[in-house]
Amino acid sequence: MLELIDVVKRYHSGEEEVHALDGVRLALGPGEMLALQGPSGSGKTTLLLLAAGALAADSGAVLYGGRDLAAMGEREAAQYRLAEVGLIAQNSHLMPRVSALENAATKLLLANVRLADAREQAHHWLERVGMGERSGRTPEELSGGERQRVAVARALAGQPKLILADEPTANLDSHRSAELVALLGELAGEGRAVLLVTHDQEAAAGADRTLALRDGRLDAVHRRSPARSDSARR
Repeated sequence: MLELIDVVKRYHSGEEEVHALDGVRLALGPGEMLALQGPSGSGKTTLLLLAAGALAADSGAVLYGGRDLAAMGEREAAQYRLAEVGLIAQNSHLMPRVSALENAATKLLLANVRLADAREQAHHWLERVGMGERSGRTPEELSGGERQRVAVARALAGQPKLILADEPTANLDSHRSAELVALLGELAGEGRAVLLVTHDQEAAAGADRTLALRDGRLDAVHRRSPARSDSARR
C-alpha cells in the first residue's frame, strides 16, 4: 500500500545541510502495523509527512497503491490526504470553542458528508476512543490527553486506509495508551495499514514490526513472532 524507494529529504540550517532522510526504503502493506522509533531529529516526523503527501522528497519516490505522490496534482493530493490518510499529529490542532463532536467531524464535512451522518460517524469514533460522554465539550474544557483522543477520532473518521500516527500516546496515561494501541491493532487487523511513530516501548511492542531510524537511515528491523502478533490483535 505504501512504499518509499531511496527517499532523500534535506533541510538547510544556516550553511549546514541536514539529511532528514538519506536513501530510505520502506514498504507497508494492508493489515500491517509498523512502529518507527528513533531519537529526536532522526527523521521520523519527516517520513510521516512524506507519506501523507504533505512534504515532497528531494529524490526517490513515495508510492501509495503504486502511484507516485509526486505525480499528483494539488487537488488530487488534497483528496488523497482527505480520503485515504488518517494523520494523527503530535499536536491535536483542534478548533477552539468548538465541541469535540464538531472537531471530530471536520474531515467528514470537508468530504461533503451530510451533517447528520458526519456527526453520527464522529460520535462513533469518539466512543471508540473513550470520549463519547465528553463529545459536547470544547477543547478549552478538555485535558491534553482528552484533546489528543478527539484528534485521533477525527483522523479515523471516514475509514482511512492508511493511518499515520505521530507519537499518538504522548499525552495519554498508560491505560489509555494501551487502549489506543489496541485500537490501532484492531484497525490493522481489518485491513488498514498503520505507521506508528513512537518513543513508547510498550506501544511499539503492539506492532508487527519495529524499524529504527537514526540520522535519516533505517538501521535495524525487529520482527515479532506470528504468535505474539496474533495475541496482540485479539
